[in-house]
Amino acid sequence: MIPSEKEWTDALIDRHGLDLHERFSSATVAVCGLGGLGSNLAIALARAGIGKLLLIDFDRVDITNLHRQQYKATQVGLYKTEALAENLREIAPYTEIRPVTAKITAENLTVLLKDADIVCEAFDRAEAKAMLVNGVLEQLPDCYLVAASGMAGMDTPNTIRTRKIMKRFYLCGDEVSDAADTIGLVAPRVMLCAAHQAHTVLRILAGKYDV
Repeated sequence: MIPSEKEWTDALIDRHGLDLHERFSSATVAVCGLGGLGSNLAIALARAGIGKLLLIDFDRVDITNLHRQQYKATQVGLYKTEALAENLREIAPYTEIRPVTAKITAENLTVLLKDADIVCEAFDRAEAKAMLVNGVLEQLPDCYLVAASGMAGMDTPNTIRTRKIMKRFYLCGDEVSDAADTIGLVAPRVMLCAAHQAHTVLRILAGKYDV
């Protein structure tokens, strides 16, 4: 049986306290890219009680995604937005989920992200990452950005870290590794980077802007 909304809210308040719960539950966070980073990141944020999640991606679930992304074998072929929204509604039924099946471009970025308090960059391609970072910092002056760079391979997990690049811009990862130069992306290291991003989001909402 699914807990009632009051039971759900009371449990979150017991965990975080009323002040943090209100900060988390009133926030809108956009997750741009729903692969290994984005799918893990979205689940962590939903579990923490973020009020509204914008899930943005244009891709479909592929069998090659299943070793590190938060999808089920039965969801192969579905749009990632639809599949992840389905999973999140099972995990956190009272979080508002807005799936957007679209490719973010320099032209539509402002429209897609205008409601977000914090934008999480979780793309694979360097060009897409740069486009999103530049667009958010230049066009959305009140929005925070939490991006990622470097989480591939079998290197030690201790090189994954978070840096504050500027007032509204945080970067998580080892900032070195590239999937093309290693065995690729391995679930635990990707999840670790996603956890850094999720925790940075929660710290920003809590008013803790240092790293």
